[in-house]
Amino acid sequence: MKRRVLPGLHLTLGLTLLYVSIIVVLPLGALVYKAASLGFVDYWRIVSSGRSVASYRVTVLCALGATAFNLIFGVALAWVLVRYRFPGRRFVDALVDLPFALPTAVAGIALTALFAPNGWFGAYLAGIGVQVAYTPLGIMVAMAFTSLPFIVRTVQPVLEDLDPALEEAAQSLGGSDSIIFRKVVLPLLTPALLAGVSLAFARSLGEFGAIIFIAGNQPFQTEITALLTFIRLEEYDYQAAAAVASVLLITAFVMLAVTNLLQARALRYTQRA
Repeated sequence: MKRRVLPGLHLTLGLTLLYVSIIVVLPLGALVYKAASLGFVDYWRIVSSGRSVASYRVTVLCALGATAFNLIFGVALAWVLVRYRFPGRRFVDALVDLPFALPTAVAGIALTALFAPNGWFGAYLAGIGVQVAYTPLGIMVAMAFTSLPFIVRTVQPVLEDLDPALEEAAQSLGGSDSIIFRKVVLPLLTPALLAGVSLAFARSLGEFGAIIFIAGNQPFQTEITALLTFIRLEEYDYQAAAAVASVLLITAFVMLAVTNLLQARALRYTQRA
C-alpha cells in the first residue's frame, strides 16, 4: 500500500473546508448579511450617494492607473531579473518582496515623506509643477508600491521555465526582437500576466494603510472607498459600512471571474499553438 505524507482525503478536506469557512466564508457572509439587512431601497441609497460614487471613481481609476504602470514596469523588472546577471541582482530580487513584509502604514508614511512638497522627490517634482502627495497621483504611487510584487512574482517563474529554443528558432527564421516578444514570448506569458494583473488590481482596490497618509483624504477628490468604509465604522453606522464595502467585494468577484475566463481562453490558445 502506498504511503501518504498527509492524512486521508476526508480528514484533509474537512480541515481545509473548516479553515476556509472560518477565515474566508464567515467574515464575507457576515458582511453580506449586514448589507442585506438594509433592504434594497436603503442599500441603493447608500451605495449610490454622491460621496460613495466619488470614492468608487477615485479608487477604480487610481487602481487601473497603478495596475497599468505595474504591468509595464513589473514585466520589465521580471525580465531583467531572469535574463541578466549583474552585481546586486539578488538584492534587487529581495526588494521586490519588500511590500509583502513591510506594514502598509509604514509604507504610507515613507512614501509621504518622500513625495511631500518638502520631501526628497516631492521638492524636485514641485519645482517642475508636479504634486504627488495629497493628489490622486499619490494614491496611484501607493497602490503601485504595494501591488508590484504580484505581477513580478507571477511572471518571473514563467520566464524562468520558458524554453530558449523557441526564441532561438524564431530568431533563426529572421524574426526581430520585437516580433519574437510579441509572437512567441507574450502569448506564453499571457495567463501569468492575467493572474498577476487581477491580483494587483484587487490588492489596489482594497489597499488602505499605504494610501491614507499620502492621499489627503478629501471627500469627492482623494477619498478612497476603503477609507469611506472606515469612516462609517467610526460613526458606528455598521450597515452603511457593510453596504459600501460590499461594492468592493462584488467588484473583486466579478473581476476575478472575468480574469479566470480570460485565463482559460489564453491557456487553450497556448495549448493549440
